Amino acid sequence: MKRISIYGETGSYSEQAALQYFGGGKIGLRYCKFLPEVFESVESESDFGVVPIENSIEGAVTQTYDLLLQSDLSIIGEDIVRISHCLMAQRGVKLANLKFVYSHQQALAQCRDYIERHRLESVPFYDTAGSAKMLAGSRIRDAAAIASARAAKIYGLNVLARDIQSNRHNYTRFLIISKSGDVDNPDKTAITFSAKNKSGSLFTALNAFAHNKVNLLYIQSRPIPGTPWEYNFYIDCDSGIWEKKMRDAVKELCESSDFVKVLGSYKRARFDRHA
Repeated sequence: MKRISIYGETGSYSEQAALQYFGGGKIGLRYCKFLPEVFESVESESDFGVVPIENSIEGAVTQTYDLLLQSDLSIIGEDIVRISHCLMAQRGVKLANLKFVYSHQQALAQCRDYIERHRLESVPFYDTAGSAKMLAGSRIRDAAAIASARAAKIYGLNVLARDIQSNRHNYTRFLIISKSGDVDNPDKTAITFSAKNKSGSLFTALNAFAHNKVNLLYIQSRPIPGTPWEYNFYIDCDSGIWEKKMRDAVKELCESSDFVKVLGSYKRARFDRHA
């Protein structure tokens, strides 16, 4: 049985990603309230972890990038989940009764237009499904939670509104992490690096990929702790690490950078935005 640590509670989108990625096989899920806990669990006992990395509306989950840099774990896969947020409350509670809404800060941001239109006060919580679980176990009658329809069913809450995100094309990309980085025929590679602190160094670093005809899919910068105004850069490349052009690009990158780390090479998730 595969032991998988995920971020969030039963009914979370991370759980959905884990079930999608690992299919119908025998799996044992461990639920973690905090992202560092997922990494710690995989390092000590679990076989895999599932963590959010990027949302199509709100962008990067920056804490995940920081943890990938600090950890020795590797990215071995990814999955994409369509996010459909629901507003849910205790039975008998009406929309007009509400003053507050609980959810993860990313979900609150993704539903900002709806929340502001109904003049609700946002209250950040550690997880979408966790906010539903908390509400179901309380006597709160002037607040709702934002989570999935599945979470509402699991915790016995009444759905007041569906698809309340500001953009219906709302997706979150999740990474699968593991102690072993071995993947058959990978076609995508994640790398972090810091460019030398001199004129043109970032251009030179990125040109290593253009020179070797490696397509860059994504770039994200994060501050280097303790060194203000200097940054690590995270990139996703449209090539597997064993392809010659990719290895040549990494070699050139190492020559022009202070620091380079390959975070993982894995199969790119299939994505149909019309699904």
